Parts: sequence; C-alpha cells; structure tokens
Amino acid sequence: MHKTVTVEVDGSPVEVTAFGRTVGQVLAAGDITVTADDLVAPGLDERVADGAQIVVRHGREMTVEVDGEERTVWTTALTVGEAVEGMGLRDDQTLLSASRSSSLSREDVLRVSTQKTVHLAVDGQVIDGVTSAATVRDALREIGLVLNEGDRVSVPLDATATDGLVVMVTRAASAGETVEEAVPFEEQEVEDPTLAKGTRVVSTPGRAGVRTTTYSTATVGGAVVDRQVVATAVTVAPVTQVVKVGTMEVAAGVDITVSPGSAQELGKQLAAERGWGDDQFACLLQLWNKESGWRVNAENKSSGAYGIPQSLPGSKMASVGADWRTNPATQITWGLNYIGGRYTTPCGAWSHSQARGWY
Repeated sequence: MHKTVTVEVDGSPVEVTAFGRTVGQVLAAGDITVTADDLVAPGLDERVADGAQIVVRHGREMTVEVDGEERTVWTTALTVGEAVEGMGLRDDQTLLSASRSSSLSREDVLRVSTQKTVHLAVDGQVIDGVTSAATVRDALREIGLVLNEGDRVSVPLDATATDGLVVMVTRAASAGETVEEAVPFEEQEVEDPTLAKGTRVVSTPGRAGVRTTTYSTATVGGAVVDRQVVATAVTVAPVTQVVKVGTMEVAAGVDITVSPGSAQELGKQLAAERGWGDDQFACLLQLWNKESGWRVNAENKSSGAYGIPQSLPGSKMASVGADWRTNPATQITWGLNYIGGRYTTPCGAWSHSQARGWY
C-alpha cells in the first residue's frame, strides 16, 4: 500500500513516499542508510503506517576528555547534553567545556569535569572540598580558598583536579623587624707638651653609637625567604675618644734613686698609688727639688709659701691634716692633690714651672 512517512534524520525532517511495510523498507526507499551503530525508532522490523514518523540518528565518533583523560566514544546524541547523559554522567555533577544545548562537533574535543573531592591542607587544618572544577586553580576558587601573593601550592595551579587530590598550601607572611647595631667610635690623638713623652692619657672616653635598621622580612611556612632593608639611620652618634699624647722630654740622666725612709721615698710611693710611674716621679723629684729641696720646714720668707710643695699659704695644707707643718705625708698628699687638679700630672706641673718659674 502506498504511504507517506516523515523521517527525522539527525534532527532534520525528510518526507518519504513508499510502498514498504516496515521501517527498514521505507528507509531503503528513501535512500536513508543506517548501520548497527545508528539509532532508529521504531525499529527496522516494525510495521509502518501512512503518516507515521520515524527517527534516525546516525552514530558518530567523538573525542571526550574526562578529568584530563582523553577517550573516544560513539554516540547518536545531537547535543552536548544528550551525549553527556548517554555516558551516564549527571548534569548536576559535571562541568562541560561547551553548553549542554549546543550541537555536537566532530572536530572539537568535549571536556568534561566530574564532581570530585579535593583535600586542602591550609592554615593548620584540612578542608575537604567538593568541586566539579577542571583545574586546581578553579577548584581552589570554587571551594573559596583565596591565595595571597607569595603563597605556595604543592600542586601546579594549572594541573588537572582529580578525585582525592591532596593540595598543600603554605602561606607567605611579611613582617617588619628592627635591629640595633653598634657603631664603633674613632680615636683622636692630641699632643700634650705637659705630659712626658710616651705617656698616653684618655681625656675624653669614647662611646659607641647605635645604628637602627628596619627590615621587611618575608617568610613562607615560617622560613625566611627574603629580607630587605627598609630604612637605616644612626640614632645615637658615636663619641670620639680623645687621647692626650705626651711630647715633653724628661731630662735625661735624672737619678730617681731615693733614700729609704726619706720624704722622696714617700713621695714616690704616694705618686705610684695614683698611677704615676717613674717618668712622672722624675718630674716631681725635679719640681720639689727646685721648690723646697724636699724639706718639710722649707719656708719662703717673702711669699709665705711653706713645706715640701711650697703651699701658698702653708695653711692650705690643713685641709689634709692638722699636722701640716711637720708631717711630710700630709704635705706630699696635699701637693699631689694640687698637681693632679691643676696640671693633671707632675710632668705637667714641671713643664709649667720651667716655662713660668712657678707652678
């Protein structure tokens, strides 16, 4: 019996007029070729009536990449959504590289990312994130993990995200650090003609300064990876140490041998207790030889100066002891105090005496 049938071939309707009884006969009459890989509904052996509709979907080979693994499948689907459904993948658990409603392309690779669990070790805890993202970068973003500048990730961000993947994130940190360092002081030598040659006396003690440096320190996982100087300045200036260097030539050949129990021996002993050595005693010996000959009762009738150091007036020595008229220890102690306070050293006093005639 003659009949007219509408055949939908891969989504396009074709009207076929034929005398065939079955679907297969009608398709053959319309020169529509099918194989075992194609979808035909109703089946080829089903009887067909006038005005019936037949659906033909030719099978095609397509390339699909599922979670980074590429494979080839056969499908009769017309759209991306139908193809994914045909592979048994749920729409709500997959992420596709093309819209589900778009037509299948023979040339393009369909990339499918399935739902997976990714374990993130970060900030001292482990986060189990469920995601359909294709890459580690997108998975972190979908889970809500924000990477800061300098943070390190154990897996390349462009790597494929797979089920069970463990990603370790090491946080970077930056902090300021202030360090104080000592600035050495300099030493300045000043010649002093009142000091015996070879004598060195610190007149102004040196003091180290302070340099304050601020660093910006970057760490990753607690380890320092970078350290930059932000600012540096001398916050406490060093104090230069001033040393007086004696230049006075002490008369050569001065005999500093003293008689045991004499005033000179006592003078040498008391001078040594002040840190004055033989060079200074040589100056003291000459100075008081000139002034009094080291006599306790030496008296200058015209000026009133008295005693070994020729104190003017002699009563000044009472500040050391009431026996200032007769005790050499009292007189020498006062005299050494006077010399130390006014001339620093015996050689300083002797130099002044030589230049001025008095001290």
